[in-house]
Amino acid sequence: MNIKFIITILLFMSIYLNANNTKIINIDNSTSNINLLSNAFIYIDRTKKLDFKEIIDKQIIFKENKKNILSYGYSPNFNVWIKLILHNSTNNTIRKIIEYDNTLTTEVIFFDNNHNIKFTDGLLHTPKDRKTTKPIFDIILEPNETNTYYIKTSSNITTLILKLNLWEQKDFYHKETFHQLILALFFGAMSILALYNLFIFFFTKDISYFYYVLYIIGIIFHQLVYVGMVNIYLLSQDEIYYIIQYAAILVSFPIISLALFTKIFLHTKQYSRINKILNIFLILIPISIIIFSITDKFNQYRNIVALTLFSYLLVITVYSAYKKNKQAYLILFGWTIILSASILMLLSGIGIFDFSNDCPYIVEFSFITEALIFSVALANKINILQNEKDKVNQKLIKHQSYEKEKLKINVEEKTQELHLLLKELNHRVKNNMQTIVSLIRLQSDGLSDKKYKDIFLVIQNRINAMSHLHELLYNQNNISTINANEYFRILIDEVKYSYEIFVDVNINIKTNLKIEHAIYCGLILNELITNAFKYAFIKNNNRINIIDNVQVGLTQENNLYTLIVSDNGVGYEQNKITTSLGYTLINSLVKDQLKGSIDIKSNNGVTVIIKWRDNE
Repeated sequence: MNIKFIITILLFMSIYLNANNTKIINIDNSTSNINLLSNAFIYIDRTKKLDFKEIIDKQIIFKENKKNILSYGYSPNFNVWIKLILHNSTNNTIRKIIEYDNTLTTEVIFFDNNHNIKFTDGLLHTPKDRKTTKPIFDIILEPNETNTYYIKTSSNITTLILKLNLWEQKDFYHKETFHQLILALFFGAMSILALYNLFIFFFTKDISYFYYVLYIIGIIFHQLVYVGMVNIYLLSQDEIYYIIQYAAILVSFPIISLALFTKIFLHTKQYSRINKILNIFLILIPISIIIFSITDKFNQYRNIVALTLFSYLLVITVYSAYKKNKQAYLILFGWTIILSASILMLLSGIGIFDFSNDCPYIVEFSFITEALIFSVALANKINILQNEKDKVNQKLIKHQSYEKEKLKINVEEKTQELHLLLKELNHRVKNNMQTIVSLIRLQSDGLSDKKYKDIFLVIQNRINAMSHLHELLYNQNNISTINANEYFRILIDEVKYSYEIFVDVNINIKTNLKIEHAIYCGLILNELITNAFKYAFIKNNNRINIIDNVQVGLTQENNLYTLIVSDNGVGYEQNKITTSLGYTLINSLVKDQLKGSIDIKSNNGVTVIIKWRDNE
């Protein structure tokens, strides 16, 4: 009884095991886009020594699998064999494509048992003629044919994730064309954003733009490897192998660039403790890159280290937003999107959650959205900086206006002080000259010789010519110009009083004089009027019933001044006037001081025309 029971149990177990190992997948012409792995059998070779012949000869027992996707994590120490049994349920020959839906598996070997076909593919064994992003294997089934296929997979660099799909050829290439088109649009958009921010960096010299460009470049290259386009369009197998050996750099480069961007963009220096922790990360990440590059022991933690830094960047952004840092709001939104995508990638990488069916381009969409948000944030930074610049300029303008007003007040105060000082100076000079004149007059009163008395009188009038000028300056507020009409009348009255002569003097003054011109013109006029009063109106028979007069005129046309002094006297002899002291003084003042010209005419009197220019 017991023996029969045992035999029965063994029989049922044998039937069960035989049934599991002969599970057949029926396909026809319409079969397309179905998951094969859930109907496959799995065997794990932990020795990594079994070949296809040994698998067949030793009748290795495969275990039934019911999952659509299998993930073994970082698995350099074993190979995974997949067994598929396909049956053509039609009376026609059918062609299908088996798609190995993972771009990063190091080696994938396909075996066709009936047709003695062996085909190798994978990240480091990509055929030169393959133009699909993932390994594919063409199969042909004759009418009602049943065939068993084996796939050997191994991955000693990246995580080992298994997923198999069966496609009708037309459907597959349509799907693949659309897939590569979407990827091309993604990489094109990312490249445009990189160029856009690079140009802004060249114009603004803001290093945060440069770090962000490095981040985008890192993301582009990472995704080119991740989606399988780099090995079919850009690099050779040797170059890919070299890059994969330093995959830690590939993963960490965009994260480090992003950390540097965050450090500058959010001004983390204002948060001392947070900034110190970020600096520690920026030191530890390169150290971890070196460790991952020289040993395979910690490769499974590579993504976790990068994700930890990324999470800390999110913490920094949240804290900055909490501190009312306006730059952090857009960045926080971008962080949330990209962190969500990174978590999905991590979950997919370890086989917990496969988002490729429901959201096949969620990662690319997340990167594009995040890049656009960051670009907007960077553009907004320009506006913020421009507004800050405008505010600073407004403050500067107000400060300049205040300083200008303050300077104006100081200048006015100093000018007033200087004006008072100059008035006092003119007053003292005038008093000193008057003292000198008084002394000369006292000395002259003691002389009996008319010739010497006349010499002293001439000297008095010359000194008075200067003294009256200082007196006028003392009595007026404007110290840059002098009222020529008033000044000339005082001089002429002084000379008339000195010589006690009746002569009509007509004054026609049409301009004022600058101080530096007035003192020379006063001396010149004093000499000319003195000469006229002394020599022009000698009484003789030829001048009966003639009224003696002197004409004094001063005009200005643009910067040309003209002083004319004329009389209707007896004229002069040329040889006498050119040797006189008065003429020498006048000539010197006109030519050396005023830089002008003098013209003397004797025709029914004497006319002296003096011209000079104001060169200032």
